[in-house]
Amino acid sequence: MATPDPVIALRSVTKRYGRTVGVAELDLSVGAGEVFGFLGPNGAGKTTTLRCLVGLLRPTEGEVRVLGLDPVADHRRLAPALGYLPGELRLYPELTGRQTLRLLADLQGAPTPRQRELCERLDLSGPVLDRPVREYSRGMKQKLGLVQALQHDPELVVLDEPTEGLDPLVQAVFFELLAEAEAAGRTVLLSSHVLPEVQRVCRRVAIIRGGRLVTVRPVAELREARARRVRLVFADGAGARPLGAAEAWSPAWQGDRVELLVPPGELVAALRELLRLPVADLTVEEAGLDEAFLDLYRSVEEEP
Repeated sequence: MATPDPVIALRSVTKRYGRTVGVAELDLSVGAGEVFGFLGPNGAGKTTTLRCLVGLLRPTEGEVRVLGLDPVADHRRLAPALGYLPGELRLYPELTGRQTLRLLADLQGAPTPRQRELCERLDLSGPVLDRPVREYSRGMKQKLGLVQALQHDPELVVLDEPTEGLDPLVQAVFFELLAEAEAAGRTVLLSSHVLPEVQRVCRRVAIIRGGRLVTVRPVAELREARARRVRLVFADGAGARPLGAAEAWSPAWQGDRVELLVPPGELVAALRELLRLPVADLTVEEAGLDEAFLDLYRSVEEEP
């Protein structure tokens, strides 16, 4: 059985701005139906990559294919199947929300079967849509941006910091929309600094640093490889004390409490060792994507 073509395919993509390199030799593949995370700090090359994907930039070298098309040369054919929310959303302040959605739908070249539903779910009522965008709060502009990215029910949605400015209730609706997109077989590329959000919705992530790809891995694998945080409270009130073999796990004391970082392969042995002590309470915290992200960055910094 033939393997289906990826929705997103980057092959040795490099983008230069004069002498400055935005991204270098990126290879990345995202399959149909994935909610895929794209991570990195400011200046890592995320926005450059996303702009190459949606046809706003042409790579200096390499090849970009989105749904089998060149995002620049085939932009008119690709636009109806692509939804994009930029990280720095800029709208025409004199247009109303309704006029903005109509203009962007015309640029997408596609009908908007989900516009009414999305406006209702994101609490963009008729009176709100009839107001000029200059009167919108940051959160209202972000909701309008989400509607324009999803209103034509695209095959691929590229989202750059999508929850920026959204209150918790609207964020909950956003995550519902992502779950529905995944269930419908749509592909989502999500770039975000909020790593717990990425951990919640993405099964695989790519991490970029200094314009180069650090890794592409399943979220579960990244978390599984990280140290577990073990917290103990002692019952005898004696404060800090020698922990024997557990001293190898970086104990950090605060009164009768100690926190240890235990590698996953040593967790069972650690618990056996620690439970020989007069422990009143013990918790093991599952590793998060944020810790995996920081560990990977530290390891790259330590490389010669």
